[in-house]
Amino acid sequence: MAVDAAPDAPGGAHAHVARVFREESGKAVATLVRMLGDIDAAQEAVQDAFVRALEAWPRDGVPPNPAAWIITTARNRAIDVVRREATRESRYRGRAVIEGDDGTQADPASAVAEAIDQPVADDQLRLIFTCCHPALGMEARVALTLRLIAGLETRDIARAFLVPETTMAQRLTRAKRKIAAANIPYRVPSREELPARLDSALAVLYLVFNEGYAGTTDATRPDLAREAIRLTRTVHALLPEPETAGLLALMLLTEARRPARFDADGAVVLLADQDRTLWDGALIAEGQALMLDCVRRGRPGPYQVQAAIAAVHGDAARFEDTDWPQILALYDQLFALTPTAVVELNRAVALAEVRGPEAALALVDGLPLERYHLWHATRATLLDRLGRTADARAAFATAAELTENPAEREFLKGRAGH
Repeated sequence: MAVDAAPDAPGGAHAHVARVFREESGKAVATLVRMLGDIDAAQEAVQDAFVRALEAWPRDGVPPNPAAWIITTARNRAIDVVRREATRESRYRGRAVIEGDDGTQADPASAVAEAIDQPVADDQLRLIFTCCHPALGMEARVALTLRLIAGLETRDIARAFLVPETTMAQRLTRAKRKIAAANIPYRVPSREELPARLDSALAVLYLVFNEGYAGTTDATRPDLAREAIRLTRTVHALLPEPETAGLLALMLLTEARRPARFDADGAVVLLADQDRTLWDGALIAEGQALMLDCVRRGRPGPYQVQAAIAAVHGDAARFEDTDWPQILALYDQLFALTPTAVVELNRAVALAEVRGPEAALALVDGLPLERYHLWHATRATLLDRLGRTADARAAFATAAELTENPAEREFLKGRAGH
């Protein structure tokens, strides 16, 4: 199917359906979940709308506002479902009405139509927090967010998690059943609940972005990264907490480097060797503006510190101009907030630039990350700088064996001399 086909050509219409599904299905599902109270029913209505689009758009042409067409069609489908259910119940109960907020009796389809016209942004936020409820495991949270909010197909989510499509479908089904069985509320958390719940939502969005920026099995998944940024923008617009701004800034500053990460042949280009004129200046400027606002608010958190590190890199026109002492100080601050071995590993990179590779290697050798490919890759780089070529090549080879990203594997194998 030609992605660049004219919108009114069959191929162009199908491409439009695929694009609108990715961009708008999450909004439609979120809206329908609110009024139906059932994730499966909402998904079914939205899926039906897109099936009808695949039938109608190639024949009639893409409508002027494709998103509105989808929302309206899904809306009508939901109203039809509620009307049929109410009619069926009336055969046994003798009526087909429900009570409105004022205690009066109203036609259920009319209530649905009224409910579905409420603001979409609030619905998306509610569904994000439903997907990211602490009662669900982290993998289930990420998978549900990708499926319901980002609109990814189950097969794509399965590929990201390295599991068969049937396995992922079962996980998604179990997660939705748990939401129903545990009566997980479809709402934005209360002020008292918000800190813990917001942290969970941001953690999921961060994982989604990382999968898109440096995928497990693909060299890069820009679609996932863009979805993570879009969703984080939504959360930040409605809940502009400092850590939300920090995460958005981190994503923007990191995404800005994407054009320089690979050469024309798809090979990895290290940060030190990247053509920084290819970096996206607009994303860098937006990310740095968010960081300045965070600094003024004076409530630092892990995402803000990571964004500050990315901002320092963004300030340097050349690798040689990087303010490594400032980056090392920021890593010290980050380790105080999140004292993990991975933070220490990243800190070692800055330490090598400030105090030399020997001090950094001593730090790396003490970290319990032997099954992490980047531990071996970092150690290999330090060994190479110290002139221990044979040891460096062996470490690069081990890193290549442990990574599942094909572009990284080829790069590491090259450094290992294979």
